[in-house]
Amino acid sequence: MHVLIVEDDDAMASALSAAVSSAGHKHTRVSRGEDALLAHRQHEVILLDLGLPDLDGLDVLRKLRQVTDIPILILTARDDERSVVLGLRSGADDYLVKPVKLVELLARIEAVTRRTNRAGQEAPHTIVLGELEVDVDRRVASIGNGELPLTATEFDLLALLAKNAGSVVTREQILDALWGDAFLAHSRSLDVHLTGLRSKLKMPGFIINVRGVGYRVEQP
Repeated sequence: MHVLIVEDDDAMASALSAAVSSAGHKHTRVSRGEDALLAHRQHEVILLDLGLPDLDGLDVLRKLRQVTDIPILILTARDDERSVVLGLRSGADDYLVKPVKLVELLARIEAVTRRTNRAGQEAPHTIVLGELEVDVDRRVASIGNGELPLTATEFDLLALLAKNAGSVVTREQILDALWGDAFLAHSRSLDVHLTGLRSKLKMPGFIINVRGVGYRVEQP
C-alpha cells in the first residue's frame, strides 16, 4: 500500500515512516493539512495527526471525508473522550493515542484496510442506464448506436455520475475526482463542463441538480 503520513513532528514522522517501510509499504510524509488535502488521491491509507501547524486535524478529516472513503487513522496526543468521539464521528476509521506501539499501528492499518476492501465493490467496466451506455475501459459513451462527441473531462464527469447512479455526488467529490482538489476555485469550470455534457446528451432531466449539494443521475 501507499501510506500518506500527515505529521508535523519530524521524530514521530521518521518513526512512522520506518514502521511503514518495514512492513513493505510505500509512504509519503507531509506536515501540513493543506498538503494532505492535495496529496490524498495518490494513497490508499492516511495516518493523520490532529495537531497540525496550519489546520486543525479534525477539519482536515472532515474535508477528506467529503471526497474520499479511503481508510484514515488518527494518531494524536489528544486522549480525552471528547476528542476520540469527535474523531470517530467525523469519519476516522480508527483512533490511536501517542505514543503508539508500532506493531499495534501496523496491525490497525491491516485491519481497517481489510474492512474497506471487503466493503468495496469492483466498478463495472460498462455502465448501462436506459439507452445510454458508458464504456469505462474504452472511454466511449453512446446513446443507441450513436457515439457522443465528449471531451475527456465531460466523459470523466459522466462516468463518475453514472457509476453512482441513483445517489447524489457532491460538488466536492466531482472537483476532487476531476481536478484533484475540491477546495480550490474550479467550481466555474465544473459548471461549464456540465453545461456541455447536458447539451450533448440531449436527455432533459437526466442529470438532476440537488441544490446546495451536488448532482444525481436517475437509475432507470
